[in-house]
Amino acid sequence: MRILIVDDDDVALHALHATLTEAGYHVQSARDGRDALDRLQREPCRLVISDWLMPGMDGLELCRRIRAGDFGGYVYTILLTSRDRPEDIVEGLAAGADEFLTKPFHRGELLMRIRTGERILALETREVAIFALARLAESRDPETGEHLERMRNYSRILAEWLRAGGTVDADFVRLMYLTSPLHDIGKVGIPDSVLLKPGRLSDREFEIMKTHTVIGAETLAAAERQYPGIAYLTLAKQIALTHHERYDGSGYPAGLRGEAIPLCGRVVALADVYDALTTKRVYKQAFAHDVARSIIIEGDGTHFDPQIVRAFLATEDEFIAVRQRFNEPAAAPG
Repeated sequence: MRILIVDDDDVALHALHATLTEAGYHVQSARDGRDALDRLQREPCRLVISDWLMPGMDGLELCRRIRAGDFGGYVYTILLTSRDRPEDIVEGLAAGADEFLTKPFHRGELLMRIRTGERILALETREVAIFALARLAESRDPETGEHLERMRNYSRILAEWLRAGGTVDADFVRLMYLTSPLHDIGKVGIPDSVLLKPGRLSDREFEIMKTHTVIGAETLAAAERQYPGIAYLTLAKQIALTHHERYDGSGYPAGLRGEAIPLCGRVVALADVYDALTTKRVYKQAFAHDVARSIIIEGDGTHFDPQIVRAFLATEDEFIAVRQRFNEPAAAPG
């Protein structure tokens, strides 16, 4: 998380910066309230820690300006102060401060207050997700919730394998699990005559169906504009747009090739195809795992990123376990 710290005292600013950096936070510094507002406009931060008493614009006025402004979502604000009278606390809360920390403060107390802020901001992140997921309520797609459960678990399994090899970090794994169910959110904009057609689509109908990638990305981009800086929405948008791209450039909507396709899209591409192959549809029976495995191997380097295929082959027992746990009509042996 990026934190903006505001203090006119160089010694205090340096000490606070060192403490937060050591704790793993990305820290930006400002010398007064006006400088802080300028920085928030240029690069939004979700959490601000400010001294109360500063020349020019003090911490109290900074809180008021933050609450009155638009900084890409809620900004959690902690005021540092030597004041501890009840009337001072009331004044600070009325200005928009979320937390107070009395100076001198203990490092552990500071980090605890920050983690409280992170939990509150995480609630907002989930609410943003609900904003996007609410669009799914309009969807007429007959796919079940079990499909979404399988997708998020397949995506997590592949991402975990990548993390073990040092390709991604734990944050990527967590975000893949959260965002992969939104891959087909764009189907809300596909006409019933196409989405619910009992059989294979004509060429014209397939062109219409392909637009769900762009519709989904635009839906999530709208949420991203309202809440900038939320990694959840950025990744979800990339997944919605690119999960039908192919490694050799023959996919859609943009015909991206190789690593031009975001890694999250390459992961979901394989997970989605595996689920489609092993699930019964109106126009086909479910394929057994071994058949799906062979088809995926055939697509190594053409449809799929070779690295993601290796991840699948290394974790196929986990795929089978997910398939069994979130089961739909089983495939015939073979």
